[in-house]
Amino acid sequence: MTILRKTIATLSAATATAAALLAIPPTASATPVQQTAYGQRPLARENFDHLPLGPVTAGREWTTDTSHGTLTVEPSTTGKGRELHIRTEGNGRAFVVFPDLSAPGNSYWARLRLRVDAFPTAPDWAHWTLAEASGTGSPTLVRPLGGQYAPTDKGNFWGVGSDLGPTGDWTSWRTSTPAVAGSWSCVEFHMDGADNRVTVYFDGVEQSDLTVDATHHGGAQTSDFAFPAFDKLKLGWQLYQGNPSPASYDVWMDDVVVKSGRVGGC
Repeated sequence: MTILRKTIATLSAATATAAALLAIPPTASATPVQQTAYGQRPLARENFDHLPLGPVTAGREWTTDTSHGTLTVEPSTTGKGRELHIRTEGNGRAFVVFPDLSAPGNSYWARLRLRVDAFPTAPDWAHWTLAEASGTGSPTLVRPLGGQYAPTDKGNFWGVGSDLGPTGDWTSWRTSTPAVAGSWSCVEFHMDGADNRVTVYFDGVEQSDLTVDATHHGGAQTSDFAFPAFDKLKLGWQLYQGNPSPASYDVWMDDVVVKSGRVGGC
């Protein structure tokens, strides 16, 4: 009988505690996980694991854009899954194209893993791009991930750029962010429509020197830098000058995710 009374008392106490917890009103920080940035459904995603090995011209919700370039799915260099090998000749291009990419507030985050085999060493001021966003309402091309060979500083340097808009053709490269070939990097960029701001992150670290916005950019200062209404994102490689050195370029890409909130994972 004593044991039974103790058991009933314990159950009654547990029930009272649970009722008290349920009665506590939720606080502002008690946001459901599915409503946080990390829980949002991706606007675009591709890890290439579901694609057959070999040349590829289209995938799940994406197409390609090539000229003197190829896209090939290969076994991952890490031994797990598959990755995309991008190869171009001369000043060719080869891109994965997400053609129907629109985001609330004209803002989104992208994350991808990249390895570039070599950057150009000629001609002087050779300019290259790995990401380009475009849309309606303006011819402006926004290039959140690219760079340039600067002979004055004897190297290639990352920089955000743009073309065809009112601010002209520019790449705001910085010597504080040298482009290093031959190793994998986890790259993120944030397109913020609130002030036409582009922010870049390498391996989880913000590269504040590369940030541009409406009034701080590398183009004509007589005009503000403004986004188009984004609906397309291209990821790959393009070099704009002819007869470059080296004569061909190899880039590997994997784990692409585009979301309204920061993807993370770097």
